[in-house]
Amino acid sequence: MITSVFKKSTPLNFSLVVFLILVFFFLFQIQDLAWTNSLVLILEKIGLLTILLASVFITNFISKKNGLSKDSSYIILFYLLFLLFFPTFLGNTNLLLANFFLLLALRRLISLQSLKASKEKIFDASLWIFAASLFHFWSILYIVLVFISIIFHVSRDYRNWILPFIALVVVGTIFTFFSLVFDLNSIEYISRSVKTNFEINYFTNNYQNGALSIYATVALFFIISMFSTLSNRPQILHSSYKKIIASFFIGVLIFLVSANKSNDLLVFTITPLAILASSHIEMPQLKLKQEMVLTVLIVCSLFAFFSQL
Repeated sequence: MITSVFKKSTPLNFSLVVFLILVFFFLFQIQDLAWTNSLVLILEKIGLLTILLASVFITNFISKKNGLSKDSSYIILFYLLFLLFFPTFLGNTNLLLANFFLLLALRRLISLQSLKASKEKIFDASLWIFAASLFHFWSILYIVLVFISIIFHVSRDYRNWILPFIALVVVGTIFTFFSLVFDLNSIEYISRSVKTNFEINYFTNNYQNGALSIYATVALFFIISMFSTLSNRPQILHSSYKKIIASFFIGVLIFLVSANKSNDLLVFTITPLAILASSHIEMPQLKLKQEMVLTVLIVCSLFAFFSQL
């Protein structure tokens, strides 16, 4: 039944997912209503919601535009379900912005397979990644994905290898300018941001531990599914799927090295995992199996969300 509803991409399905995002967003925000007394904080919450919705639609665009999923609504459904595992992310401005910029970078890198305007895409993607690192420093690790994309598609032109460094200079110059104008201590900010911590002992309750364990299990299932079926997929999409898989593991690496560790940091894995999950559910298989996968995931995501409120 659930698969039948989201099997096609319709305005009704989009509206339903947007409505559910609004519901869960406000369910989290009403845990503390102090923000309702300030116009600035109200505008900030509206801005966060706007960025969140934009992230959902960019994820859908990346998947549909590059043929990574069929004409269905699974991709936005999975994005919502995976998002529910980390409700506190809905109030984290820096991670929301960093994730949004990384999605803009991923959009350019996946479309690089067309070989059209490759230099502009490499520069743009690098620029967005370095911009994301201003909000969460270890987002800078996604620059590895730029070089992976260059290797896959345009490695013979040496100028493509230089473009990420030009983007770094541009973002660094802009950051320095704003630091001087607004009297920011950029050295202190950078030194504080580059700290690492590999210990996973940040849980404040067992529900956070449970949410992480369930999410890791679900992720492992879809990753294994992609590895086992990649050879059966169209050859032209292999490089795109490999970049999606690489994007997921870079997101995991960011989670592992970040100092102020929390489940929220796994938000960088949501888009690639949603694409992999959508690809899995769209494969020819028994309808009962599809329903079981979706039902179990829905139950787990709802449990993770409400248990952490």
